[in-house]
Amino acid sequence: MKKILLAILAHPDDESFGSGGTLAKYALEGVEVHYLCGTRGEMGSADAEHMQGYESTADMRWAELTCAAQELGLAAIHHLGYRDSGMVGSESNKHPQALTAQPEEEVAARIAHFVRMIKPQAIITHDTIGGYRHPDHIMLNKATMLFVERMRDPKAFPDPDGLPDHFPQKVFYGIFDRRFFKMAVRALRLLGRDPRKFGRNQDIDLAGLVEVDFPVHYRIEVDGKPAEIQSRASACHKSQLGGGPPRSGVMGIFFRLMSLGGRRDTYMQAYPVVPDGVKMDGKDLFEEIQ
Repeated sequence: MKKILLAILAHPDDESFGSGGTLAKYALEGVEVHYLCGTRGEMGSADAEHMQGYESTADMRWAELTCAAQELGLAAIHHLGYRDSGMVGSESNKHPQALTAQPEEEVAARIAHFVRMIKPQAIITHDTIGGYRHPDHIMLNKATMLFVERMRDPKAFPDPDGLPDHFPQKVFYGIFDRRFFKMAVRALRLLGRDPRKFGRNQDIDLAGLVEVDFPVHYRIEVDGKPAEIQSRASACHKSQLGGGPPRSGVMGIFFRLMSLGGRRDTYMQAYPVVPDGVKMDGKDLFEEIQ
């Protein structure tokens, strides 16, 4: 059986900064890994130096994504067809092509088409709060899970190309291990940084995110070569790193704290649902997949 993994995430760089170690690990193991990117990152801020040779921010960020995909060993990248919505409350949320402005069923139907085309057994997507409450992340979570909820209904999402149904066996949310997340937030405060104003644009409230917990069902080891590959892929997204080396300075301290005890990517199994109180300690996203 050919193993196929599909990451459904919102922007160019989500594949590297988030689950990049996992994607690299499985690509190294011969899994066919695809990335379905919701937008082309139109609203990402970028210094003028990064725009040289590009007509738009979207073109520049897609080129960065292409670079990262080559480093990660992805089989292909695909565009879901929408526009970056920007952060919560920004005027760009109202753009007619903005991902967050679309009906959930329409987005779910497009996801269904790509799932039928790619035929993954396993899917990775954003958690229910979109990691850091980005509206595009949240939309892709809702649309992906709406597809999963209705995927066995033959009338739910008719395919424009007549592709036959395909039913992924597992869906996972990429999540932060809250134990280390809380330590990192405390460390930021000790370093004089406000965890409620984090990130390049200081628009991420890390302290608020700590209050939302998700069970960790899988811990995927990504030390060694997968971590090295992820670092190279992250470096491709120069426009989103402020021009410095990946994860340097306070950002570097934050991610090092998040990696205490070894480099692991953590996941919650969203489908099939794990009953409350059931403990899982999975090591491979393809466990029990046939």
